[in-house]
Amino acid sequence: MKKIFCDITKCVGCKGCEIACAVEHSKAKGLSAALKERPLPKRRVKVSSSDKKILSIHCQHCADAPCILACMSGALSKEKESGKTVHDKDRCVGCWMCIMACPFGAIVRNIEDHIAVKCDLCPDREDFACVRACPTGALFVGTEEEFKKILKKKTHV
Repeated sequence: MKKIFCDITKCVGCKGCEIACAVEHSKAKGLSAALKERPLPKRRVKVSSSDKKILSIHCQHCADAPCILACMSGALSKEKESGKTVHDKDRCVGCWMCIMACPFGAIVRNIEDHIAVKCDLCPDREDFACVRACPTGALFVGTEEEFKKILKKKTHV
């Protein structure tokens, strides 16, 4: 399954991915208009930094997703054909168990609606808003094996 990966050697923490994600999930689909929406649109990715390393965190759509097991309302499930971990906001009760169970910290709170939100791989687009917005090319779409090959080439150059 293709996922979004972050090359930490390229990420500068600009948060362009967060902004692009929030705008993509806004009603207006444009930055100026999205900033006027109430509540503000929510991002489904987050930029995190620690020990001088910065990375953009996305749902990894785990094969054996701990968030699905932790979800008491059945709001999280696995799409059999695509392998995506999907979230049904109408079933979410905002218990935050999925947030605690996610090993990547990729699920965030939507406090206003009292539900969890996570990367949905931009279902209304051919590409991904966060990847397109990344000015340094730190975000990569592909399989885990493809990402590992790219990283391996970088270490051997």
